[in-house]
Amino acid sequence: MRIALISDIHSNIYALDAVLDDIRHQGVDVVVNLGDILYGPIAPRATYERLMEGDFLTIRGNQDRQIYEATQNDIDSNPTMAFILEDLGEAPLTWMRSLPATYALNDDVFFCHGTPQDDLIYLLEDLKEGEPTLRDESDILRLLAGNTHSLICCGHTHLPRLVKTSTQQYIVNPGSVGLPAYADDEPVCHKMQIFSHHASYAIVDGEGADWHVSHKRIDYNVHRAVKAAKERDRLDWVSFLSTGRA
Repeated sequence: MRIALISDIHSNIYALDAVLDDIRHQGVDVVVNLGDILYGPIAPRATYERLMEGDFLTIRGNQDRQIYEATQNDIDSNPTMAFILEDLGEAPLTWMRSLPATYALNDDVFFCHGTPQDDLIYLLEDLKEGEPTLRDESDILRLLAGNTHSLICCGHTHLPRLVKTSTQQYIVNPGSVGLPAYADDEPVCHKMQIFSHHASYAIVDGEGADWHVSHKRIDYNVHRAVKAAKERDRLDWVSFLSTGRA
């Protein structure tokens, strides 16, 4: 099986188009979208419409929930959320509500956004020092909560990563298609950054317990994404997008 993994598009239609164009040349069997799809100040509705043109296996992320669970107070206090909801309309919200939180493709392959149990927790990254470092294997296995699939694919952190555990399980994070860096204050203040503007995704080949992973970095017209973020007065995103630094 040959799988293309995309994640964390964050409404960046320009990065998504470049990634999908590259995937067309990869001869994959399935494209899997690991969530955090439409939240962002770039092009939520256009991103949704582009995804509707393809045949993708999609799960939801924490910020997909954040959109369709937004209260009036959330909207009033967050101009980006107000823009997203105005731009989207109802159909994308209905679609996101229908998405599963996790998905088992077969006995070998499992998809989640954060961990198999929680879309807000980083599966591979430890933040106790204030910077993302690889978790101890015991912590990773604890967060897998008995999941025995040989290939587990996650997103959420925006950091491309591959780990093989002592249980002979491969854990793959393809990185972010649309947002190469961000800063957050939960659960502690931290930064995620890949130090370039490139869009990230991954190709996974194999079956059973034998997997080969290729991480891809794709150039695209980042200036169009930056222009959209600037129009929404998201200067933090301007920096994230253009530099890959937070």
